[in-house]
Amino acid sequence: MIILLSPAKTLDYETKIKGPSFSSPYFLSKSKNLIKNLKNKKPEEISNLMNISEKLALLNSDRYKSWKGSRKESASSKQAIFVFKGDVYQGLNVEEFKKKDLDYCQNHLRLLSGLYGVLRPLDIIEPYRLEMGTKLKISNTKNLYEFWSDDIANQILKDLELIKSNTILNLASNEYFNSVKSLEKSANIISPAFKDLSKGKYKIISFYAKKARGLMASWILRNKIKKEEDLINFNIEGYYFSETESSKNVPVFLRD
Repeated sequence: MIILLSPAKTLDYETKIKGPSFSSPYFLSKSKNLIKNLKNKKPEEISNLMNISEKLALLNSDRYKSWKGSRKESASSKQAIFVFKGDVYQGLNVEEFKKKDLDYCQNHLRLLSGLYGVLRPLDIIEPYRLEMGTKLKISNTKNLYEFWSDDIANQILKDLELIKSNTILNLASNEYFNSVKSLEKSANIISPAFKDLSKGKYKIISFYAKKARGLMASWILRNKIKKEEDLINFNIEGYYFSETESSKNVPVFLRD
């Protein structure tokens, strides 16, 4: 199976990583097209487009102007899996992965991205911020969903063929999964849900659910889980499978 994750807004380029190899993103030419558009925007335009503060808009304006689309390691580039930080990646805890785990990740984990489309874990990326839901107009497209069209989904289908699988484990947010929603027509999509007990009821609590996505991804990748029926054995940090709460393609995991 291939696991899908969303990126994170928080980036880490300070921590140096030694050892892992690197690869280049599939769609750098399209990324360069996006950057060319963003470079021409003033900070106030970026602020309005992305609904971010003036300080963040200035930071990202500088990022766009410095972005080179490099295919090689440099002081301003790093493997994607080590760049993203946040709740999901706290659960993923890639710092604990061994080389064999990273090698497995390269074939079985995909990170969706507004700028890069889709990333393999060891793809080299430069600092950026561009969420998939951004209504950025490029040529005849009115947003990033139209810009990427079926490119991301088609690439993931190719990657599935390489590992001889038809199953996708969707651990991405709705914002990002919507960019590959067409996969529902040709792949077996499993979308787990994680609920915590709160005031006598089981609810999806954003912070915990995000971390749980990372925990599940880490568990699958480190244990080389290949069969969807084995997902019910996930039991990290108190979560357990609930047959009564689950449906065919939405396994539900509860935590008391």
